[in-house]
Amino acid sequence: MSNLKLGVDVISAHNLLPKDGLGSSSALVELYFDGQRYRTTIKEKDLNPVWNESFYFNISDPSNLHYLTLDAYIYNHSRDTNSRSFLGKISLTGTSFVPYSDAVVLHYPLEKRGIFSRVRGELGLKVYITDDASIKSSTPLPAAESIANKDPNMEHGRGEAGLNPMTNSISTKKAEARHTFHHLPNPSHHHQHQHPQHPLAAPEVHHNVAKHGIDEMKADSQPTKLVRMYSASSAQPVDYALKETSPFLGGGRVVGGRVVRGDKTASTYDLVERMYFLYVRVVKARDLPAMDVTGSIDPYVEVKIGNYKGITKHFEKRQNPEWNQVFAFSKERMQASVLEVVMKDKDLVKDDFVGIVRFDISEVPLRVPPDSPLAPEWYRLENKKGEKIKGELMLAVWVGTQADESFSDAWHSDAATPIDSTPAASTVIRSKVYHAPRLWYVRVNVIEAQDLVPTEKNRFPDAYVKVQIGHQVLKTKPVQARTLNALWNEDLLFVAAEPFDDHLILTVEDRVGPGKDEIIGRVIIPLSAVDRRADDRMIHSRWFNLDKLVSVDVDQLKKEKFSSRIHLRVCLDGGYHVLDESTHYSSDLRPTAKQLWKPSIGLLELGILNAVGLHPMKTRDGRGTSDTYCVAKYGHKWVRTRTLVDNLSPKYNEQYTWEVFDPATVLTVGVFDNSQIGEKGSSNGNKDLKIGKVRIRISTLETGRIYTHSYPLLVLHPTGVKKMGELHLAIRFSCTSFVNMLYIYSKPLLPKMHYARPFSVMQLDMLRHQAVNIVAARLGRAEPPLRKEVVEYMSDVDSHLWSMRRSKANFFRLMTVFSGLFAVGKWFGDICMWRNPITTVLVHVLFLMLVCFPELILPTVFLYMFLIGIWNYRYRPKYPPHMNTRISQAESAHPDEMDEEFDTFPTTRNPEIVRMRYDRLRSVAGRIQTVVGDVATQGERFQALLSWRDPRATAMFVFFCLVAALVFYVTPFQIVAALTGFYVMRHPRFRHRLPSVPINFFRRLPARTDCML
Repeated sequence: MSNLKLGVDVISAHNLLPKDGLGSSSALVELYFDGQRYRTTIKEKDLNPVWNESFYFNISDPSNLHYLTLDAYIYNHSRDTNSRSFLGKISLTGTSFVPYSDAVVLHYPLEKRGIFSRVRGELGLKVYITDDASIKSSTPLPAAESIANKDPNMEHGRGEAGLNPMTNSISTKKAEARHTFHHLPNPSHHHQHQHPQHPLAAPEVHHNVAKHGIDEMKADSQPTKLVRMYSASSAQPVDYALKETSPFLGGGRVVGGRVVRGDKTASTYDLVERMYFLYVRVVKARDLPAMDVTGSIDPYVEVKIGNYKGITKHFEKRQNPEWNQVFAFSKERMQASVLEVVMKDKDLVKDDFVGIVRFDISEVPLRVPPDSPLAPEWYRLENKKGEKIKGELMLAVWVGTQADESFSDAWHSDAATPIDSTPAASTVIRSKVYHAPRLWYVRVNVIEAQDLVPTEKNRFPDAYVKVQIGHQVLKTKPVQARTLNALWNEDLLFVAAEPFDDHLILTVEDRVGPGKDEIIGRVIIPLSAVDRRADDRMIHSRWFNLDKLVSVDVDQLKKEKFSSRIHLRVCLDGGYHVLDESTHYSSDLRPTAKQLWKPSIGLLELGILNAVGLHPMKTRDGRGTSDTYCVAKYGHKWVRTRTLVDNLSPKYNEQYTWEVFDPATVLTVGVFDNSQIGEKGSSNGNKDLKIGKVRIRISTLETGRIYTHSYPLLVLHPTGVKKMGELHLAIRFSCTSFVNMLYIYSKPLLPKMHYARPFSVMQLDMLRHQAVNIVAARLGRAEPPLRKEVVEYMSDVDSHLWSMRRSKANFFRLMTVFSGLFAVGKWFGDICMWRNPITTVLVHVLFLMLVCFPELILPTVFLYMFLIGIWNYRYRPKYPPHMNTRISQAESAHPDEMDEEFDTFPTTRNPEIVRMRYDRLRSVAGRIQTVVGDVATQGERFQALLSWRDPRATAMFVFFCLVAALVFYVTPFQIVAALTGFYVMRHPRFRHRLPSVPINFFRRLPARTDCML
């Protein structure tokens, strides 16, 4: 029986509705979950009751947890009549249940039970999962005491029980959460990675509730429902345009996004071409003969097919070694019909032959998942003459596809290199799945300090606080106090990643002189002990004693009656989404706190097929070549394909899957050249070179359609834009909940904390930089490492830097947005000039109809937009959008502008070039300054109409307003509107070349340009 339990801490309620007729309520909470019902104690006459009671529900089927619902009902209990009245309810789905280490107190707004219910207020709960076996089910109340039976409207569950609050404290366990990565839509094929989670080390400040850990949570896949959506794209030069392909994938031939010829033996890898590999698993050996004088052997195994050879690591002086290593040989590159597995003895001069096992490749069995793995067998070693000798080798040999579970960890013949065959080289060429750390914003509110003791007794301290987390350092403003107390009240923001290995270090320093600071005291706070919150609730502040860094006598410390103190409010903000990439290309918009996550709306499947026409990135043996791999990023999940060595047209054929929580997100796929293999890359000092990347916005994809396109890899160089090759991808977005997907379009793009307590632009840029550094450092410690330059390129860290090319591109984008408005203005100008009399007369008739029947204006506008949308449906884009060199102004950029864009920050160019660029920037800024000034002038002229700055003009305008008020009062509005419209659209014969009287009057009004220096 499972020990998994659902813990619910009922904390408090706020601003409840009075229901007892005396302006108050006697509230109780009833909880319903999985056929179980518990209730709290009754809080008499309190609209803001506090319970602090803990309840634990048995989870009968953990695999069904995500489909269960926790319901909490609040009632007002009347002791006189032994009845109750409804105050509100909340419902939480199983997808929001998190381990205890991730749980925080959330205050949920109360919901209505029916249309005519009247509720108000909030209920504070802390909901979590625990598997602590020491927690027992609570003692139910007697049936006579249960008042639940008397409510005919409530029909929840089969059992009724009450639970008394638990008072015993339970030891805290270390939690361990399991993250599941789905490579395939089939739930039987997935990778699981475990990351330790550290629960809070310090007791909670507000509520005394028990703490528990969780070991595992299981998630089931949801059925797929296909719904149609439509994409958008823009014009592109022919050489840089997308090319739609019709490849034969694992599910059949794809034509126009649909599979037109299916394959009966199709596997779950249906978005990639099926590739066959000969797999050889070398498990272990036993009873190997002695080869040295000392009677020992240093064995290793060499697996060989034709010119391809894979080697295991060798063991020193071991006759029963164990390797458990898998080798994969691509069948399309096989040049022999016999597989040779050779046992050798490692020697200083020449390795000795021990024995061999041969296999006829035509006799090797075929295995296709979900078949179980092939059982290895013992094979007797033979000598070169084919005679049986001492020693046995355990092997398993089979033919499989890339759907085999051994594919990712195997040594691949198409990724092997004769330049570097060391185990370290084989490590950096494997395909892997990475999970980026969960990031938190750390908010440190430095309030004040008391009893500061400066080093110089005859002066007051000029104090400031330096706060540090890892490599992040921020300082408050110095405060020159007239006492030994200092007041700052400043908020400092940092980024921290789970698990919280770093500490929060605060140092109070005294600025004695220019460039000379002395430390007054320091306090160190473990991040694991900091309170977490998922909303903008106030966190209680705390006083911390400052430790002196100087060495003092122990007896002296005992004599001291006080120490310097600092007043802080520190919390981990889980209600934000930590921005670790450019806002325009975000792949995840969920908040940090897991209990705020919504269910997924779909599944994104990516098949990385191949690349063609790649540009050589290095020279080897006198010829250009590349060692390429692909990296895909979406949400917290990063994937990396295997490195295909010495190949300008690599075939990857690897498929990966992500859960989609928001359609307004972007999938990024990059191609890189591996510089860590070979003689030059052995020191890991070279950076992996970028070849290009592709961005795909999920909202532009139709659901259920397979997009098979060849994407050009476009990269900007100082010499201009360059096509580095083409990447062939297959993409499919499947919707699991169409209603939820449509509902998301009405929700804010970011979590509500970004709007309740927004950050400044400077803070966001600084925090994004720190977040990228943390993610790059964490992924760089994986095996194989995902290097920093790869993470930065995929995250677009330099997108905020100044670029003349980007500025031009954004200006022309703005002009394109207003081009429709300009076209309407030009059309209306032609109407007014009577260029086409028939059209002008029809417009007059339509205008007169709208004036006479103003209720038709809005229906006409929306009907016109509806017809335009229906008409444009015929010409809807068929391809997903891709990087456009024309929109980016990459083709027309000046070489000096490109050189400026690739310049470092701060600049490394010579002073003459910097001076020329500075003067060019000044000229551009001067034009912008003139436009801004003209806009300000027009606004100030509007203000001058009634400001009496020009007394004659204001008097004339005031008198005109009085006359207009009288005229408009006695004249129907339709007549005024009709006369105004006919006057504006009058025939050119009745027009003058000079400006009209109102324009002349407006241009004569004064502005504040006279006050400018």
